[in-house]
Amino acid sequence: MSQTADHYYVPHESHWPIVGSIGLLLLMVGFSSWLNGSAPGFWIMMSGVAVVVFMLFGWFSNVISESVGGLYNGQVDMSFRMGMFWFIFSEVMFFSAFFGALYYARNMSVPWLGGSSNNFFTNLLLWSGFENVWPTNGPGNVGGEFIKMGPFGLPLVNTALLLSSSVTVTIAHHALIENRRGLLKFFLAATFILGFIFVFLQAEEYVEAYQHMNLKLTTGIYGSTFFMLTGFHGMHVTIGAIMLLIVWLRVMKGHFTPNSHFAFEATAWYWHFVDVVWLGLYVFVYWL
Repeated sequence: MSQTADHYYVPHESHWPIVGSIGLLLLMVGFSSWLNGSAPGFWIMMSGVAVVVFMLFGWFSNVISESVGGLYNGQVDMSFRMGMFWFIFSEVMFFSAFFGALYYARNMSVPWLGGSSNNFFTNLLLWSGFENVWPTNGPGNVGGEFIKMGPFGLPLVNTALLLSSSVTVTIAHHALIENRRGLLKFFLAATFILGFIFVFLQAEEYVEAYQHMNLKLTTGIYGSTFFMLTGFHGMHVTIGAIMLLIVWLRVMKGHFTPNSHFAFEATAWYWHFVDVVWLGLYVFVYWL
């Protein structure tokens, strides 16, 4: 961002927040309807996705034009940084809710239904024979028998990919600070390629789970928490990889300098956040 502007830039009225709100409303209504068996729900959800993508391209195109045009000063840069900080904090709370649901199911609900501690009457009167074990699809055996997704194979490969991508994006950041453009382009490209490979392998994992392990979103509490955590994380990886790709295209056009590259930094913060979430997810969902 340019530091030449001597005033705090306030943009003109924008229609993008309204467009984004409409897209998110369609996405939420469509997704919830789809989960509840409504056939049109899927297409409503996809129309919401299309509107949100359209909004992102339009809004960020405006922001990039304003940045390249030298309209932002140090105060605007700080505002962007604070905004990104609170955005990532909201994402931490988002995933905390799902990790909390997993903890509650594993350490409170399942032991209670299994008759542990002082709650043996629950097991005796309601769910006789149900054992306090994890993973489980619950005392009702919702979804039938299934196979647990282990920590080796594709999950381990994906862990290595994300850890490697965290290294490559850090190298790219240092290359930008040192104004080594060739090194920057190479390692930034390596980062988003690793991200897209991760998404592809996760899709392969899902196909294996559905076709050969009977592990589905409808497979009781284990299936729902597994796919909600890994699925939303995969969505975040996809978004992060697209952000990295856009930053790389801007680098190829000569954008960013060693002293002015907030968009790169924000994307790198987001990517490191995605990596940290995966490490927690890999331990608590795949290993334990």
